[in-house]
Amino acid sequence: MVRNAVTDLNQLTQALARNLRHLRAERGFTLDALAARAGVSRGMLIQIEQARTNPSVGTVVKIGDALGVSITSLLDHEQGPQVRLVPPEQAIRLWSTESGSHSTLLAGTEAPGPLELWHWRLMPGDASLSDPHPAGTTELVHVATGTLTLQVDGSDHTVPAGTSACFSSHVPHGYRNDGTEPVEMTMAVSVPEPR
Repeated sequence: MVRNAVTDLNQLTQALARNLRHLRAERGFTLDALAARAGVSRGMLIQIEQARTNPSVGTVVKIGDALGVSITSLLDHEQGPQVRLVPPEQAIRLWSTESGSHSTLLAGTEAPGPLELWHWRLMPGDASLSDPHPAGTTELVHVATGTLTLQVDGSDHTVPAGTSACFSSHVPHGYRNDGTEPVEMTMAVSVPEPR
């Protein structure tokens, strides 16, 4: 029994060290910057990253809060290069019209900030308007079929099939199909990490 407890504790210590190094690097925090954000000493962070200490739960909570992740994410011993498959039946349709237009969230992730992949279908005459997103949000759009009218901050931009567009979406924006055939497009939305 004691042997298993030691093995489990060692596994958690190693996982915390690996995950803390990864998350700190991913967010671009120096040891000093993370120490200041978390209210934890630089020396403690070094010991944790080198798997030389088992910090208190309170310390792990402070570090998680400073990184914007849960304790579970910090202690996940199976974390590493992961591939998460999202089968079609798990994609989430979030917007639709009676004429057949729709947007579907295909996949998303939270690190380093929210990143979403969407599939859109806009039927002729349909439009979807969006309020401004947080400053620093960027959208990438690729039109597969039809011609999209992309409206950004009051200006219209024609995006024909085979064309891609990128724009900062911290302003009012929208997607419109002024044509006679459906528009099929893929969109990625990157939202900056909360500060």
